[in-house]
This record gives sequence, C-alpha cells and structure tokens, in this order.
Amino acid sequence: MKGKHVYRWLISLVVLLFLSTTACVSIGSLAGQTQEDTGSENLVPVAATIEDEVAVETTAPTVTISPQLPGPDTDAEGLQEALMRLYRTVNPSVVYIRVTSTGGGLPFSGSSGSGFVYSSDGTIVTNDHVVEAGSSYEIVFAGGERRRAELIGADPDADLAVLKVDSLPDGVTPLPLADMESVAVGQFVIAIGSRFGEKGSMSLGIISGLGRSLPSQRATATGTTYSLPQVIQTDAPINPGNSGGPLLNLAGEVIGVNAAIASASGTNSGVGFAIPVDVVKRVVPSLIEDGEVAYPYIGVTFDGEITLDDQETYGLSQIHGAYVLLVSPGSPAAGAGLVAANAETGRGGDLVIAIDDRPIRDFSDLNTYLVLEAEVGQTVQLTVVRGGETVTVPLTLGARP
Repeated sequence: MKGKHVYRWLISLVVLLFLSTTACVSIGSLAGQTQEDTGSENLVPVAATIEDEVAVETTAPTVTISPQLPGPDTDAEGLQEALMRLYRTVNPSVVYIRVTSTGGGLPFSGSSGSGFVYSSDGTIVTNDHVVEAGSSYEIVFAGGERRRAELIGADPDADLAVLKVDSLPDGVTPLPLADMESVAVGQFVIAIGSRFGEKGSMSLGIISGLGRSLPSQRATATGTTYSLPQVIQTDAPINPGNSGGPLLNLAGEVIGVNAAIASASGTNSGVGFAIPVDVVKRVVPSLIEDGEVAYPYIGVTFDGEITLDDQETYGLSQIHGAYVLLVSPGSPAAGAGLVAANAETGRGGDLVIAIDDRPIRDFSDLNTYLVLEAEVGQTVQLTVVRGGETVTVPLTLGARP
C-alpha cells in the first residue's frame, strides 16, 4: 500500500471537514460525578428547531486544496469508494423525524431530529430530547417516503426514545449494532443525520475519547441530576438536527447515538458525544417492552473524583473510590447503614472502593456497574473504608425515584 499517500489524503480530508464545520448547539462543561449529579449548565442537545432548517448558511468557505492530495492511482481512491459504498448501504436506514407539538390548542412544528431503523417491525431509535415536546411524529425516509409514527417509550436518563411506524419502505433494513469492546480511541467513525434539516448528511471523524459522562435530561427532586456513563466522544462534526442519528464504524455498525456537542458558542468545536451502543442494547428493549426503564438506585450523593485537596479535606488514606457526601433519607443506602460525611467538616464519610469485588477507582466505575450490569432488587456487596477499617456492606438496590 502507498501508506504515505493515504496518510496525507486522510489528513487533508480531516482539515477540510473542520474548515467546513458550521453552527451547532452546545454542551459545555462535563461535570456529572455523582449518582445524583449537579449537571452541566451549558449541556445542550443537538436537536434542531424547524426554524433552524431554513436558516442554513449556503456559502461554503474558500479552501485551498493541498497539492499533496493523491491522484486516482493511490489507495485513497479505494477508501473513498468504501465510504461511498457505506453511505449507500446505511443511509436508507437513517430517518428524518419531524416533531409536531400542540400549543394553545393549535398544532405547530416544534423541532426535528434524526433516527435509525432498529428492527424490521418498524421500530426506530432516536433521542428523548428530540421527541419530548411532541404530540405527533412524522418519519421521512431517504427515498422520500413518509410515515406517521407512534411513541413507544422514552428515557430522559439515557436520552433515548423509541418510535414505531406501521411499515418500512421496500429495501429499508435495520442497522446492525456493534460490539462495544471493539470500539477504541483513534477509530474512524461516521455520523449520518439531518444536520440543520439537511437530510442524509454524512461526516467523518475519529473516536477522540471514551468513558465520558452526560447528565440526564431531567432533574431529581433535590435539583441534582443522574449521569449516563461510558459516553463516546468524537470529533466527527455533528450539528443541530444530528440528534438521534447513528454514529457508525466503517463496517456500517452502530456504535452510538449522536446526542450533543461541547461548545460555549453553539458551534461545533470538534467535541461531540454519542450514547454508547451498550446503553442502547440495555435501554431500548425495556422501552419496547415496558415503555420505560428501571435503573438501580442507591440514594447517595458522591464526590466521585477525589483530588489531592479533597483527600486532605476529607482525611482519607487514598484517593481511589467514591466518597459518600450525602445519604438520602429512606433510600437503600440509608437502610444499609452507609455513613455520610459530616456536613461541617466534610470528614467521616464512607469511601466505596469496590462493588461485588470490582474495584472502584472513581464514581464512573460505580455508575457504569449500576447502569449497565446491576438490576433493581439485586443485593450487592459494597466494600467500604470506614474509620480507617475496610468493611463489607450488603445493600439491596432500589429503583430510581
């Protein structure tokens, strides 16, 4: 292979992608280290309003093409053909979702987003924030066919929702789901969706980070939020209207559902986030079966990332673990006897260092186990450092209130 030419071609392509990136909705900082997190003020999903669809800047920036771009006799042509073939295969299964809301007794178009075909019975996956304000939903397929859809279930904690149409157009098939274990930083990915209402838009990038977290779309009674673990970070350009569309590997398998970007200005800054496929596999079947998802619940506010300053403040012997700041009255944690930190000194709280013998480095590890592996009603064994001693605390998980 002429690796040097391919490398130059890919670098030039990535530069072109960034130069052509336009406005996006922002996510801001990523807090989210507690089971009931404080959330992120600038965290904004990437659904588009209908007004966004007609406000698209059509003037492309001037770009100087590098003379080092390879000609058709290089392997870059093969990669280009592979991307074109992938798009032709995948795009028919990616849909545009037009959401109609009712206000003042009159229907009006409120927002739009993307989705993808999940199963051959007409089930479609999208984001919760795409459908949350809707009263009716119109699905537009790549070939122009349109269907009315029914909302089957939605989950604001995972920002996922399931719609269903009576039938799929001829030739439209479900997208395959990837194995999350095959997902790695540096892997090429593509996003397909309706950026600014422009249906079937494709962008290319890489996975730039794993193990991120996103706050829930809803607040708890205390004003804090839950967080979703193992979120994928990508530099593939995503913008308003991309919400709910698939993030795919080069085999055309779904590795995530595009949800949001991080930006203070509302423009794409190369930091996008997708709900991981493992969450899709866990949440979507529950939404189809029950219309909702029951998550395991402990009832604790943690300091989930302990700094050296925190260690000194709390008087801890180690920094690895999830430190108990508050225990909710009547919660499973209260029933199990977990000890919260002193409200005045910040000391004396339990430090959770393992769950069912799995080490806990920080809150993310604990939250990952709860969201992806544990079940409501399951009794888990928490390994806790308390008063300088290590003790085991059995705790029966409840359901999130």
